[in-house]
Amino acid sequence: MLKEDFSLDRALKNEKIITDFLVVGGGMSGICAAIAAARMGLKVILIQDRPVLGGNASSEVRLWILGATSHMGNNNRWAREGGIIDELLVENLYRNKEGNPLIFDTILLEKVYQEENITLLLNTAAFEVSKNDQNNISSVKAFCSQNSTMYTISSPLFCDASGDGVLGFLAGASFRMGAETKDEFGEGFAPDVKDYGELLGHSIYFYTKDTGLPVKYVAPAFAKKEVGSLPRIKNYKLKEYGCRLWWVEYGGRLDTIHESENIKLELWKVIYGLWDHVKNSGDFPEAENLTLEWVGTIPGKRESRRFEGDYMMVQQDIVEQRQHEDAIAFGGWAMDLHPADGVYSDKSGCTQWHAKGVYQIPYRCFYSKDIDNLFLAGRIISVSHVAFSSTRVMATCAMGGQAVGVAASLAKKSGLKPRDLSTGENLKKLQLELNKMGQSIPFIPLIDEKNLLQSAHIKASSEQRIQQLPDNGNWLTLDFSAAQMLPFKRKENYNISFKVKAEVATSLQFEFRTSSKTQNYTPDVILEKQAIALKAGEQIIHISLKKSLNEDQYAFLTFLKNDDVSIKCSETKISGVIAVLNKTNKAVSNYGRQDPPANIGVDSFEFWTPYRRPQGQNFAFQISPAITCFEVENLNNGYLRPYNSPNAWVANTNDKNPTVQINWDNEVTINEIVLMFDTDQDHALESSLYGHPEDVLPFCIRDFELKSDQSTVVYSVKGNFQTINKIKLTAPLRTKELILEMKNPSENVPAAIFQILIY
Repeated sequence: MLKEDFSLDRALKNEKIITDFLVVGGGMSGICAAIAAARMGLKVILIQDRPVLGGNASSEVRLWILGATSHMGNNNRWAREGGIIDELLVENLYRNKEGNPLIFDTILLEKVYQEENITLLLNTAAFEVSKNDQNNISSVKAFCSQNSTMYTISSPLFCDASGDGVLGFLAGASFRMGAETKDEFGEGFAPDVKDYGELLGHSIYFYTKDTGLPVKYVAPAFAKKEVGSLPRIKNYKLKEYGCRLWWVEYGGRLDTIHESENIKLELWKVIYGLWDHVKNSGDFPEAENLTLEWVGTIPGKRESRRFEGDYMMVQQDIVEQRQHEDAIAFGGWAMDLHPADGVYSDKSGCTQWHAKGVYQIPYRCFYSKDIDNLFLAGRIISVSHVAFSSTRVMATCAMGGQAVGVAASLAKKSGLKPRDLSTGENLKKLQLELNKMGQSIPFIPLIDEKNLLQSAHIKASSEQRIQQLPDNGNWLTLDFSAAQMLPFKRKENYNISFKVKAEVATSLQFEFRTSSKTQNYTPDVILEKQAIALKAGEQIIHISLKKSLNEDQYAFLTFLKNDDVSIKCSETKISGVIAVLNKTNKAVSNYGRQDPPANIGVDSFEFWTPYRRPQGQNFAFQISPAITCFEVENLNNGYLRPYNSPNAWVANTNDKNPTVQINWDNEVTINEIVLMFDTDQDHALESSLYGHPEDVLPFCIRDFELKSDQSTVVYSVKGNFQTINKIKLTAPLRTKELILEMKNPSENVPAAIFQILIY
């Protein structure tokens, strides 16, 4: 029993902590920053003011994680973000392909709790900053409402991943809130703030459940009346729930920080009024057995403060795909602005304009220009309002968070400040360490002199040579124009045969296309056209290409829309080979092509996107000369995914025992081996609601063994599903040979590896 007499001198429990790195904010960017720093040896405190991790991806909000893949609805092939966010999403796929947000909560918590170097403080809000001088933070005060404890946390380095930028604000860092004018940065997409508003609003989602029996509904008194007359709600469909209700948005004309509770209440009024309309208006008789299963209690917030770094990204960085020496991440979501009036607006719920490919994000956006020891992560980084509309999505933010975590580790170990890593050898070390984690920074390959593979002789049991893909798949009717993407060699003239089926005699239009930028997958250059006369029935067509490419690059063998024609497909899947269609995906403003107004600084082009599995298949074809870009030397080229070439070693389809043999002239000492497999970076792994057809990505090598020169098994795995396998040996291995033996992922999918690192 505790009994205490009256006192005028009481204080909350105050715990003082000294750490290497303090991260405020447990959304996806803060999680990835904390894990990255912890894995590189820093002691990390991660503060989250909610009871779970994940921010907008958590079960409290339930937004799916997306980034450059954009639901596979744009031209950014193989663009899923790499490293820790990839690890989390692939893990979630394996355990939770249905997309239950409660399960995703547990995966995030498990990953953080497994890191011995991370101390997680949930339900803990930072509220005060102390400084050594005007440019350096010394400590942060935070309060946990659940254990009634005040924390004072001292650290040499801080990361603000709080969403609203609480650390940066309290520390006095320069920030912006709202939209820049067109004139400030020459951004054609900058909104008319009077008409469109300056800020994106909040959204709250709900889930419904069929009980099997009639359910009545009595709306609370605060529910909005006659909500069914609102323009967006007129089009509401019962199948829309969860984050498909992103358009239930409000607050862009208010202070999205200090009026956030008012915004939440207004959204509740709309949602409960909407449900009253569904249940009691008579317009939805099919809703008789439905009940509200869940309504969000905190809103998903899109925008508030953006802090100024040494560089501010703008629209032109995205559209022109500008290259930056200090690139440390990439983006690819559309520039996506929403009218500030949200659900009350008569405008479209969003205006999205895509770039032709992914773009680099420079490191200088990830630290404050004023506060010397403050990193920025998440949606608050140094970008204009227009650029923010693309960089704000969670997978992009997570990749930036990983970069911050690695930068913090390098800075702490060398006594540096964030800015010190923006140039020279420090920057190169940062980029190298990020790529070793799987970051895949565009145009910056992973070249590490310490990698023992650099001095080795490598050979494989076989190498893929594509002479044909067998015609064992479905027939694809040309309801849309369709193309087989293939990695062509420069200055080669190819001859290709396809099997087609015509319902009637017709003419099939063929186009040989490529991209104006070698790294892109937007087929905006037509090299030649042919009209092919077809008779009714099945037949083989032969195409001899007169033109060739100037660089090694992906080509598009394109057949234009013809409802009377079908192309035979193949069940064979090969890493870096995919078929695409000029189809639509209205969810991401893909209507087959993009035709913006002339004055907004955005390109016009067509969208060519794949079907999602299980539907998508390659075309069946024969080709001469064979496609020969899957050689074993790719294991050492530094690229972790396809760019203008597949960049993977791929075994021959008929090789039943694929093997990679690595030899050195002299004995080497091995402590660690890193294998980077193919988990189909083209597939968008939405974390919740969406659902996926498989729990393991079909290109991934599941079973493998590593052997030394004495044929001794060094390491063995069965049932792998992750992209990166980092193998730390229990004792140093002295050897002149390392053999990797593996099984093909399946009968129709040959083994593939992007990179091997040996230390």
